[in-house]
Amino acid sequence: MKSFRKEIWIDTKNRVEFINITSSVEDALTESQIEEGLCLVNAMHITASVFINDAESGLHQDFKDWLENNIPHNPDLYRHNRTGETNGDAHIKRQFMGREVVLAVSGGKLDFGPWEQIYYGEFDGKRKKRVLIKIIGD
Repeated sequence: MKSFRKEIWIDTKNRVEFINITSSVEDALTESQIEEGLCLVNAMHITASVFINDAESGLHQDFKDWLENNIPHNPDLYRHNRTGETNGDAHIKRQFMGREVVLAVSGGKLDFGPWEQIYYGEFDGKRKKRVLIKIIGD
């Protein structure tokens, strides 16, 4: 069994942003030369997420709206912000959207269902952050 590890860097322009990273993960899979196995994609920051869903802008806006309506960016609401931070909401949003995804690898390709794409979700942005891609298999 082989193991492959790669980090990609995301530089967001907005505080909250969803970025399609599917092609970067597919490039890493090609680089790994693994044909059968598993691919983990992990947001390496506690205010960011990796998730799989449809590449449809209305849906992404629905996610953003739901998160903001239910977990608003209001520093006065969160005990975490008593430490001097202002990102308590970003930590909670990450919990709802998820830390990582694991995909099957078959025939050197990611096993996606129809319309599935991989997204990096940022909830405390405007800076560079890492995403880990770890692929194991043969």
